[in-house]
Amino acid sequence: MPAVVGVGAQWGDEGKGKIVDWLGERADVVARFQGGNNAGHTLVVDGETTILHVVPSGILHHASVNLIGPGVVVDPGTLLVEIDALTERGVLRDPSRLRVSGRAHVILEWHRALDAAREGAAGDAAIGTTRRGIGPAYEDKVARRGIRVADLLQPSSLRAKLDRIAEAKNFELTKFYQAAPVDVDALERDCVAWGKRLEPYVDNTGRILDGAMKAGESVLFEGAQGTFLDIDHGTYPFVTSSNCVAGAVCTGSGVGPTKIDRVLGITKAYTTRVGSGPFPTELDDAMGERLRTAGAEFGATTGRPRRCGWLDAVMLREAVRVNGITDLAINKLDILSGLGDLQVATQYRIDGKLTNDFPMTLDELERAEPVFETQPGWDEDVSGVREYDALPDNARRYVEYVERLVDVPAAFLSVGPGRDATIARSDLFG
Repeated sequence: MPAVVGVGAQWGDEGKGKIVDWLGERADVVARFQGGNNAGHTLVVDGETTILHVVPSGILHHASVNLIGPGVVVDPGTLLVEIDALTERGVLRDPSRLRVSGRAHVILEWHRALDAAREGAAGDAAIGTTRRGIGPAYEDKVARRGIRVADLLQPSSLRAKLDRIAEAKNFELTKFYQAAPVDVDALERDCVAWGKRLEPYVDNTGRILDGAMKAGESVLFEGAQGTFLDIDHGTYPFVTSSNCVAGAVCTGSGVGPTKIDRVLGITKAYTTRVGSGPFPTELDDAMGERLRTAGAEFGATTGRPRRCGWLDAVMLREAVRVNGITDLAINKLDILSGLGDLQVATQYRIDGKLTNDFPMTLDELERAEPVFETQPGWDEDVSGVREYDALPDNARRYVEYVERLVDVPAAFLSVGPGRDATIARSDLFG
């Protein structure tokens, strides 16, 4: 059976959780490969809303095994809150359905404290992080001084590792930011308690993946954030601290590139962004507010209102190139109903010159003026449509127009937040 990667093709918040949940019914294994609890995936099943920050979105399907790979940074407190909530609902009765890599790095109190202190001190130059400690945790990982999940299971050696880090962290917090220091004794107690509770879930997730693939099982890799928040390929420095693109599946989960069969690029029918940074198609007007209200565009993790704008095909083409996207999932098609004529950015004008390519630098992107093409809209409510041919003519024309612009077929269309509000035009696991 195929191995499919689901990645965000914009600035995150594209509805990846809904698509992964919907595809999860066909997947034997769902694996998260990067990011932390700065991402929130909202799932609506039978009218009940579930927001997951660390646990993969396939967990609501009782037959799937869900993996948190070594490329993820794990906040143990947040993870345990999710585990408790899922257990209480009867969703997670067996720890074997949720496995956490012992190699995944841990977010600790000083990571959150430093994240908040740095953002506060930056003022207008702040990146717009969620202040969940994601960036500082990845810093320690790369600097080879991080604490990993497996370390929580070894209390006899844990304190020495915490002490090795604590002096520098508290020096920065107190001397540079005039913030309160972290109580290392209390942190050690927390870590030991987390280790005891997480031990039934800790495993070598790479070996589980390898065994599943050798057995011919279907595997779905779930990304967090989106292509343009990728630390290398995004709109740096207004990015996250990890690689969000499809290539990160290999390092973040522990499989080789020859194991990947298809890459599903997940996008909205328009564009949104949370936090700071340039946004060429942003609508800072009544239409932007209309999109925000109709689409309930508020962050699942922070509640921050999302910036909204027209679909940007220049971005989408770049996402297709960077990720090797083979199929698209277009979400929130229903939100475009009743808006009148629709605009799609097909080129940028930078310093008077037209380009089809996404700029390499932030300075160029800040100067980019979108060149729009107009597509006729539709007034019909499409939220109840479940077959492609039943969509209004102009809705189908819009989808096919986007397909031509990026040269990738749309395998799935979402017309509402519920699991069933999905139109399938292809079977990625077939």
